[in-house]
Amino acid sequence: MTTTRAALTEDDIRTLVRGATADERALVAHKLCRRMETQPLGDDERALAQEILRVMADDAAELVRRALAVTLRSSPLIPRDVALKLARDVESVCQPILSFSPAFTDDDLAEIVRLGGPVRQVAIAKRPRLSRRVTKAIVENGVERAVEVACANDNAEFADSTLAEVLARFEKSERVLAAVAYRQVLPLAITEKLIDLVGDQVRDHLLTHHPVSPELALQIATGAKERATVDLVDQAGRAADLKAFVAHLNRNERLTASLLLRGLAHGHMAFFEWGLAELAGVPHHRTWLMIHDAGPLGLKAIYERAGLPARLFPAFRAGVDTFHAMEMEGATRDRDRFQKKMLERFLTQPHVGGREDADYLLQRMDRLAERPAEAVLSA
Repeated sequence: MTTTRAALTEDDIRTLVRGATADERALVAHKLCRRMETQPLGDDERALAQEILRVMADDAAELVRRALAVTLRSSPLIPRDVALKLARDVESVCQPILSFSPAFTDDDLAEIVRLGGPVRQVAIAKRPRLSRRVTKAIVENGVERAVEVACANDNAEFADSTLAEVLARFEKSERVLAAVAYRQVLPLAITEKLIDLVGDQVRDHLLTHHPVSPELALQIATGAKERATVDLVDQAGRAADLKAFVAHLNRNERLTASLLLRGLAHGHMAFFEWGLAELAGVPHHRTWLMIHDAGPLGLKAIYERAGLPARLFPAFRAGVDTFHAMEMEGATRDRDRFQKKMLERFLTQPHVGGREDADYLLQRMDRLAERPAEAVLSA
């Protein structure tokens, strides 16, 4: 074999097969594997190289087998039978091969997950690519750590039904649920199921980075428990398509005067504009002009066309005026400071709305006050 002769002497070959010590054989094994990996091989040379790899895989010394497994862990040169043999080996040998080798089929990996135990399951979960067939096997048979690692692997493909099974099987595992929540892409149904299972920090990440339906966002915003963490109006402020967002809310009879008032109190003027436009059936650019540039009667006209309660108009008027005043001060550049000042000014106006809305805004003030001292100082 040309590659072997270029890389090793006849003494090297004898040492590989009958070396006196494991260290000597491991050194030669590493040397030969490196040469195989870096030199082009013809068909005959490749076949001979694979026979030598089989000799290494049968070596009694763990050190030799590990040299093979580590050096050629990602190599297509290792034949499937050798990879399967190494996969059944001790942990130091099987882990690099299971984590990287392209020799395995999906069926091989699924079977190893089913029968191989936690160490092998975790090694497979780390692979640079996992098919749905393999992730399903991990979720059905894997230990908690293996499922967590697979879910944290964004190159692992999951069917929606498999992710649903993760939530059902590990609904009490904060680590697994967090791994799912921090995936780059999640189906809407999975995001919404996670909302009810995770803590405040992970829930906030979900609502910031993954879409949820307006109905669920509203439930979160109006629920006594969740309101302290997430608000629908804050979701509106992050919505990529406000027009579609408010249209969806309106179709489901969720675009209420109370919700718009809360949005305005938070400083989400764009949400307020699009909400009025949707309710009034007036294009957004015309609604914008009536709110901001049409004199004292413009807001009242578009407000009445939207069919909102007359008793709440003074509160909306106060909110728009406060927004304009703060915009002139430049306070809108700091979101936290802006919200704090907006709520302070809004609450000091007469007729801010019903008791429920006033209580809600006061709760928001409390939440801002509870932020860390450095956040308050920076505001």
